[in-house]
Amino acid sequence: MQKNNRASRDDEHYRKQENDALTSRGNQKTTRLNLRIPSQTEKLNVAREFVADAAKVFGFKEDDVNNIALAVDEACTNIIKHAYSYASDKEIDIVVSMKKPEFEILIQDKGKHFNPNQIPVPNMKEYMSHYKRGGLGMYLMKKLMDKVEYSIHPKKNVVRLIKYLHP
Repeated sequence: MQKNNRASRDDEHYRKQENDALTSRGNQKTTRLNLRIPSQTEKLNVAREFVADAAKVFGFKEDDVNNIALAVDEACTNIIKHAYSYASDKEIDIVVSMKKPEFEILIQDKGKHFNPNQIPVPNMKEYMSHYKRGGLGMYLMKKLMDKVEYSIHPKKNVVRLIKYLHP
């Protein structure tokens, strides 16, 4: 296992891979980090820490690091809950690509497809007045990140989260 691995070494479902080789895009280098976790809410902390560590190294301030980690947590929670219907034997792949100023996170699953355009924007005033719980994942991701994109492929779903590092 790699350094910074906070998951148990006995957890055979957890896999973290760091690409030591940097890939070129234009004149700059791109660093890619990969993580695969089981679709279990108990493993969300691993995803948050993985992304937070990368965001810190990239140069984000603590508030942005926390926002990025929360957006990833929300995306993974949605996958566990909706794409996999809480099936704990499925996997979620997370790929972080870092090329200044763009910090990109791809979160992939092989669960049920959905149309993000069918999810209405919540009325926050009404939401708060009725003390509702849940249902804000997509809204939060869009507020916390600079870009949120969804794509559906024949065998996988992909959520693309982007945050720009501003000097």
